[in-house]
Amino acid sequence: MRRRVRDIHGMEILKTLAVALSLGTLAGINLYLTVFVTGMALRFDWVVLPATLQGLEVLSHPLVIGVSGILYLVEFFADKVPWVDTAWDAVHTFIRPVGAAALAVTAMGEGHPVFEIVAGLLAGSMALSAHAAKAGSRLAANASPEPFSNIGLSLLEDGIVLGGLGLIVWNPFVSLLLAAVFCIVVLAVLPRLCRAIRTHLWFAWKKLNCPPDEKKPPSPAEALPRYWEGLLRQSHSSKSGIEWCAPCVSGKGAIVRPNITGWLVGLSDKPVEIYFIGHTWRGLTFAAMDIRKAPVEFHAGFMAGKLEVGHRDGAPRQTFFFEPFWSKAAEELARRLRDDAGTVTEG
Repeated sequence: MRRRVRDIHGMEILKTLAVALSLGTLAGINLYLTVFVTGMALRFDWVVLPATLQGLEVLSHPLVIGVSGILYLVEFFADKVPWVDTAWDAVHTFIRPVGAAALAVTAMGEGHPVFEIVAGLLAGSMALSAHAAKAGSRLAANASPEPFSNIGLSLLEDGIVLGGLGLIVWNPFVSLLLAAVFCIVVLAVLPRLCRAIRTHLWFAWKKLNCPPDEKKPPSPAEALPRYWEGLLRQSHSSKSGIEWCAPCVSGKGAIVRPNITGWLVGLSDKPVEIYFIGHTWRGLTFAAMDIRKAPVEFHAGFMAGKLEVGHRDGAPRQTFFFEPFWSKAAEELARRLRDDAGTVTEG
């Protein structure tokens, strides 16, 4: 009999922890909507809390519902305006994990302090993972000037929170499993996500500080900085002169991993080959691309120009991004590369 009671008690603790961590993950996406909807559901008896979750009853207080509702209303509009949403996310990098930890501790009620601390730490970490995914996707969407992707993402996130709350009511263990899988996926791609966030912030800064149009743009023939030339000579045995060079950030492709800052270089004795030299915390990145009879295209963008370069062996196109100040030079470079490659592809 005692063993059965202990088993039931242990299951109740696990269920309470599942609810606490699931709420914390949803709070990382939208803290105010999570608190507001939970409070409304408790206030109007849409759900009945078990004895172990009575601590959440505080969310049904009119003051909590009112404040969370007003803040969600502000977020509802701020979340749909390009760059305003990113500024909002930047501020909430500190608010959402703390709010998620507070929700988890509240959900644990009058349990053992050890469980409360563990729940708070785990919920805060899961909320931070969810927040990182949300903020990163918004930065990527802000690379385009149209607002529709921001609106769509905002509505999708709200739908995920509402669906997640319904799933917690239906089965908190399933909701915790999905939340854990989501956070593991985010952690797995976190290095790439951080590089993408850093790249988009760098392009945004360059966009804001781009010189006026009347200032003469740089030429691809300008000298390669000594540091980068040293890395190039270290990686390539040719001693021929540098014909052209341009700073860029790698994008998608089969040759170079994305979001690596470096230089695109052409040597005078090999006009149908281009070289990318970059440097990351892992070390040097070097790639050579034979563009003979391969397509070369340039596309002007809102925050950066995009150069797409094909490869002689038919590998997927490699993309490179150029800050606004270098976009004109990159467009000129694309015309030059098309001539060297022997193609007539239009950019």
